Amino acid sequence: MLQISDDEFERLVVAELDELPDDMVDGLDNVVFVIEDRPEDGSLDTFGLYDGVALTERGQYGFGEVPDRIVLFREPLLDACESLDELQEEIHVTLVHEIAHFYGIGDDRLRDLGWA
Repeated sequence: MLQISDDEFERLVVAELDELPDDMVDGLDNVVFVIEDRPEDGSLDTFGLYDGVALTERGQYGFGEVPDRIVLFREPLLDACESLDELQEEIHVTLVHEIAHFYGIGDDRLRDLGWA
């Protein structure tokens, strides 16, 4: 497992978010990004999670809604990577994948596009 501090991991996530195209992130409304150690089941095979209602499935959406969450799981990502470059790439792919779910793009389509 790659070893880096929690702060360094967070800096990598923020840096990868900053590198994403504006048209991908500008539409993210009422979404928070969260880093957690592991998924609830404790597994190491899930890198991220979109927790919310995709834009394509929303009815009326307004003031007072609980924010959607995009969660990155630190330990599974660190476990899967052997270098910082590999970790940066995996964080990037995970962010794109989970943001795509916000926009209503499912896993089958993401696989077709090479993002799953």
